[in-house]
Amino acid sequence: MIRVLVAEDQSAVRAGLVLILRSAPDIEVVGEAADGERAVQLARELRPDLVLMDVQMPRRDGVSATREVVGEGLADVLVLTTFDLDEYVFGALRAGAAGFLLKNAEAKDLLTAVRTVARGEGMIAPAVIRRLIAEFAARPVRETTADPAVLDALTRREREVLSCLGEGLSNAEIAERLDMAEGTVKTHVSRLLAKLELRSRVQAAVLAQELGI
Repeated sequence: MIRVLVAEDQSAVRAGLVLILRSAPDIEVVGEAADGERAVQLARELRPDLVLMDVQMPRRDGVSATREVVGEGLADVLVLTTFDLDEYVFGALRAGAAGFLLKNAEAKDLLTAVRTVARGEGMIAPAVIRRLIAEFAARPVRETTADPAVLDALTRREREVLSCLGEGLSNAEIAERLDMAEGTVKTHVSRLLAKLELRSRVQAAVLAQELGI
């Protein structure tokens, strides 16, 4: 069973999410939180596999809560928001969120996202990543906390895979582009995440964009 904590301040929306999740035989909702502070508290108490985290919540926003949950290794975080291109989203991804989903996603997409993140894979629809990339490209040059020197630890092939992650490509698409087996791609992804000390391919995609590779 995939144990999920739902953090959403709007009770009607939260009830709808819980209803969808409980319709799946392999997902168990272990707790509900109406604000970010409570989400962190319950994550510590319940140790769910995944927190479904709204971005805008009272007491503590989802970005701050995500940073704490991920930083303490309490659970993976799948971020939910009505806004697909704002600083909340970028902040959540940098904070270590393993997935990103819009609230208007279909029920089946929500369940797919939860299962994907629970397997340890990042979850951002390619179309959304491409929009994120376009947003990065359209913004004026700004300071970034990312140090290009971190790439020195990567092999040439790992850099190529990282670049593909930055484009929002799936493992299958990376395998096709770089002419390698999908299993090999997974190995490269795991290794580069470990070397860069990142928790998810989503963070890797953001890093690739910030470094312009």
